[in-house]
Amino acid sequence: MSRPRTPADRPVIAIAGLGIESSTFSPARTRAPAFHPSRGEEVLERYPFLAPGEELREAAEWHGALVGKSLPGGTVTAAAWEELTGELIERLAALPEPDGLWYDIHGAMTVEGVDDAEAVLLDRIRATVGPRVTVSTSMDLHGNVSRELVHRSDLITCYRMAPHEDHMETKERAVRNLVDLLASGAPRPAKAWVPVPVLLAGEQTSTRVEPARSVYAAVEEVEAADGVTDAAIWVGYAWADEPRNRAAVVVTGPDGDAVAAGAERLAHGFWDARHDFDFVAPTGTFDGILDEALTSGRRPFFVSDTGDNPTAGGAGDVTWGLTRLLERPEFRREDGPTVLYASVPGPEAVETAVAAGVGATVTVTAGAEVDDRHAGPVTLTGVVHAVRHGDRDAGTEVVIRVGSVHAILTRLRKPYHHEHDFTDLGLDPRGADIVIVKIGYLEPELAEMSAGWKMALTPGGVDQDLVRLGHHRIRRPMFPFDRGMADPDLRARRIPASDQPLTGDDE
Repeated sequence: MSRPRTPADRPVIAIAGLGIESSTFSPARTRAPAFHPSRGEEVLERYPFLAPGEELREAAEWHGALVGKSLPGGTVTAAAWEELTGELIERLAALPEPDGLWYDIHGAMTVEGVDDAEAVLLDRIRATVGPRVTVSTSMDLHGNVSRELVHRSDLITCYRMAPHEDHMETKERAVRNLVDLLASGAPRPAKAWVPVPVLLAGEQTSTRVEPARSVYAAVEEVEAADGVTDAAIWVGYAWADEPRNRAAVVVTGPDGDAVAAGAERLAHGFWDARHDFDFVAPTGTFDGILDEALTSGRRPFFVSDTGDNPTAGGAGDVTWGLTRLLERPEFRREDGPTVLYASVPGPEAVETAVAAGVGATVTVTAGAEVDDRHAGPVTLTGVVHAVRHGDRDAGTEVVIRVGSVHAILTRLRKPYHHEHDFTDLGLDPRGADIVIVKIGYLEPELAEMSAGWKMALTPGGVDQDLVRLGHHRIRRPMFPFDRGMADPDLRARRIPASDQPLTGDDE
């Protein structure tokens, strides 16, 4: 991995990473194709700020190794891990010797037989590129930040909004920080890390509402301080069970005292707000919310079927909600209240509906192939309303109308976040009475169109009742599992530079 270099050369920067949220409470398993990996020049095409002619594109010589991102799901299989990481390392080794590396990850990947997978992969990356390479890591705020991951990174940051409307802005910030550091020739920055023993769901920590809005507002204030380059708060990922799962704070910059003070300020702010975090929307039982939706007069009324949310790691094929919906007498007539339900995977059901064609009456069975702990497969007899091929996640989608319920069935699981997800299927979410989506907090487009919204506390691999899930490997005490716990040690841990040894276990 060497080539002649001159001082006038632009820095050489490699890009690599794998990203997924993996629920260990889901029986699903994630395999290599789910990551849709990009390679070589394809990697750069993922990022608008690295398009030809953009300032950052011209500031360095960029080389993509491999970047893959999967829809959240179950634990990654050992075979998928070996296949993807093996190729990533092989491609990285074949690139020109880099000055820097951008490590683009999510931070909540669980792999069969591997704890702290992202830190393990970064260790393998560093063994390949060498200790002198400067690494900038970008993450989801629902990722997990271990001491080891901070040590192996030189710069590290995460999203500051949930929902993640700033995801591309965050990636660009991570890249800009890396480019600026390489251009300056400055030493590796100081790093202060504070683990915060709080583990809450994303739906309880949305930055749309207090206290997270104010907690995260302090991030930019800390970042603006002299001697600080970047500041970040991670909520952590609540639906996996590893010792690293918890909230955390990291601040980086040239002034060790400034980054330590900033990290402690953010950590105390998060800890002090722990009792104030609450769900971003009113919650209730599935049936109770349907009753309210029918009588409220607010249209469309959105219902989040939260327990099987595929964008949080749910299997996506739990049929509990759809089964309950179809049992309701209000929706058995075609002229009943219009309900859209998204969605349940059923490959054979989709195949049958496609063969029958739009307008045909079919009887199909779907769901519960992966997660049958809460309800069995659901059988529907209804009219094929729509068929759509070629979706990146679902493959093929069909809509079966049963009475006044329009149930979306998919070949593979898919999240429904956008208005076009419905209109592409000939459905009108704005004109519906009730729209039920397997999701937690509503994504921006859905929130904008909703006249009413509640979160149904339904069962599944991402159950919002964290205490009943059965975590047994997280570090205790931990809030809210141990509500009466004493105040923790929130002093900043100063993490040595990545080219220096990490000693002790101050967690």
